Amino acid sequence: MSQREIPTILRRIRDDHRTLEYRLANRNSALPYFRPITGHVGSAMQIEGRERVMLGSNNYLGLASHPRVIAAARGALHRYGTGTAGSRLLNGTLDLHAELEAELADWLGTDDALVFVSGYQANVGMLSALLCESDVVVCDSADHASILDGVALSGARLMPFRHGRIDRLERLMQRHGSADGGVLIVVDSVFSMGGDVADLPRIANVCREADAALAVDEAHAIGVLGPHGEGAAAELGVAAATHIRVGTLSKALASSGGFVAGDSGVIDTLRVSARSFLFTSTAVPAAVGAALMAVKICRSAEGAELMGRLHENVRYLRRGLGEIGLPIVEPSRIDGRELDTAIVAVNIGYSYYAVLLWKALYDRGIYTNVALYPATSRGGALIRLSVMATHTRRQLDEALAAFVVTAQESEEMQEQAAVLEAYVDSVTRGEALRST
Repeated sequence: MSQREIPTILRRIRDDHRTLEYRLANRNSALPYFRPITGHVGSAMQIEGRERVMLGSNNYLGLASHPRVIAAARGALHRYGTGTAGSRLLNGTLDLHAELEAELADWLGTDDALVFVSGYQANVGMLSALLCESDVVVCDSADHASILDGVALSGARLMPFRHGRIDRLERLMQRHGSADGGVLIVVDSVFSMGGDVADLPRIANVCREADAALAVDEAHAIGVLGPHGEGAAAELGVAAATHIRVGTLSKALASSGGFVAGDSGVIDTLRVSARSFLFTSTAVPAAVGAALMAVKICRSAEGAELMGRLHENVRYLRRGLGEIGLPIVEPSRIDGRELDTAIVAVNIGYSYYAVLLWKALYDRGIYTNVALYPATSRGGALIRLSVMATHTRRQLDEALAAFVVTAQESEEMQEQAAVLEAYVDSVTRGEALRST
């Protein structure tokens, strides 16, 4: 099809700057995304014909390959089949869903819980159903995209504050805290890119003073923080002051899906008003069965042991990266306590340099995640490492050795990144890539 035959809207889409960058990276085998995995999920995985140490998975407790979790998924598959072929509202609610929701509510100490097909849909459904145009939503600027999208769908007024700056939040509420409807403060408890933890005690205090409700997305804290893995709100002693807690089943809980937990009035409203819950088919039975078993393991002595091993591995890897001299994101300190999460991030700066670093590590058998704008701020690219309880010291040492060699090549890679950035800027102003 010639350029003349392509509709205007499709030409604009094809010529998008990010799309052109993606195609350039893909053409040069430097794309850090969409790499096909061909083996079992674990601390080391078969990726493109080679076993690589997996430091890019959110399988924090290693439960995705746990025999009891796999057996529970297999049992649900045999009992219920591959799917329900219906929404939860109609023919898609299994007794297994009810059991999982009761288990989640009991674990988190809430009245009730509601399971969604994904964590993204949980946030979008919760916010769009509970808010209206007269409400105000105050959020951290680094909150997950699903939170921002949910607020946009609700029509509520969005007031972000600079990431982690609770003093900005306090001033914001003093000046603009009133609303014709109500005020909801919503934050991630653990931020997915840097692994830092929100100061939930101070935020809860702001909510009390401003008559605001507090919603916390515990996606990266469930199974990682808390006395029994219940999340950061429990870890920091503010679970009772947190009105709504959102989580995912796809990280430490080794399955897929999401949930909202809170008082019965909130959950009943979501059951009949959350469009992302009502107008989609339910999660497949195998995923529900796996998640239920993962929650039970988290609540057991085995879960406590796995969380302990996870934190030992996090501290070991962070210490090793620091000894190399890499600029890591330091763990959060709240109320005098240092809080380790499963995410260890290395500050890189510019996107093209981060991609080249990622590729060098990948070629040395280490799979990491590279976080670029808009997932980070401009000039704030990260190499993001996700640690698992099941990583061995040998695997972590292998990763550290790869970082040592890669760091020795940093000057050359920075020069290459500058050339690449200049080239991309030039071609996006012209036509060189538009026919690729």
